[in-house]
Amino acid sequence: MAELSFGNKVFSPSSPLVIAEIGTGHGGDLDKAGELVGAAAAAGADCAKFQCVFAEEIIHPATGFVPLPGGDSPLFDVFAALERDRDFYRHLKEMTEQAGLLFLCTPFGAKSADLLAGIGVAAMKIASPELNHLPLLERVASFRLPTFVSSGVSTLGDIERALGILSGPQVVLLHCVTAYPAPAEDYNLRLLESYARLFGIPVGVSDHSLDPVLVPALAVCHGASVVEKHICLSRSDPGLDDPIALDPKAFAKMRQAIARAALDPRSARAALEDEYGAELVDATSGTGRKVLAPSEAANYGRTNRSVHALVDIAPGDELTRDNTALLRTEKKLRPGLEPGQWSWILGRMARLAIPAGEGIRPEDVGDFA
Repeated sequence: MAELSFGNKVFSPSSPLVIAEIGTGHGGDLDKAGELVGAAAAAGADCAKFQCVFAEEIIHPATGFVPLPGGDSPLFDVFAALERDRDFYRHLKEMTEQAGLLFLCTPFGAKSADLLAGIGVAAMKIASPELNHLPLLERVASFRLPTFVSSGVSTLGDIERALGILSGPQVVLLHCVTAYPAPAEDYNLRLLESYARLFGIPVGVSDHSLDPVLVPALAVCHGASVVEKHICLSRSDPGLDDPIALDPKAFAKMRQAIARAALDPRSARAALEDEYGAELVDATSGTGRKVLAPSEAANYGRTNRSVHALVDIAPGDELTRDNTALLRTEKKLRPGLEPGQWSWILGRMARLAIPAGEGIRPEDVGDFA
């Protein structure tokens, strides 16, 4: 299994990197962020991860209310309320590193990627919905930084294309099931061994299941060098992902289970079978063949990036970078063309009227072949 290193620390299946995903759980408050970083460090995390959010880089206002772990929310407005400037992220980075943790943050477009590069981050993270955001991948690749990339709601071809772009000094592939929460039996953790053989890079898991032990520990048994899991102060807190996150006590329990699995994978698997039953453990291990997990399959093409209209576009209007963008549909708006076709349609004329926010389809574009 491939190793990854940061400074003088080396991580592998025998000593995995544990990432506490804080995301936007701080609510834009540095004091709350400090509490979360302190809790992550005390619970045994090696890294605290955040999200650098600018609403217009992610979704269109017409997306409206989106079902989230905490209930339906006006997601564009929620994201807009979380926007912060460069100094905020610089402070996040400083407090994280002062706590002895690696600072990691997810950009969602060129603006957030450039902000993170500008404050001198040591690594970056690509979220699953951005696996097909080709311009973002190219921008991040240009920084030549270690990059973690999640692979929820993806095909093997999607992963291969992304890794072909992210050919930097160190790329880590994180297996993920994009469901909130994700059923443990959907995880197919033998994929970690398949990915390690196929790509020859460090692999890990980004876990959205509710249990603190089964998926993280079993992932290490299958060769994970990285385990990422959401952390919160309380599942009743108002953060977007807090209802599926681990509180500090549960996160520490996960960290201990990971350590046991890293020390003796065979004994750890046997202990998991005793606790959870051999049938569930085997189902969670899966086949090692890449397929869309049942809990996420219906969302393929509906949660990642496609070409959308930023404003109402009339028949005969030219399609430009000012009136189109690569956005998420969030299962509310109709999907558009693949990101790889965006540059191809620029300069062409709209054949049909395209409402603001909706995906741009082949039939909407003149001379589309």
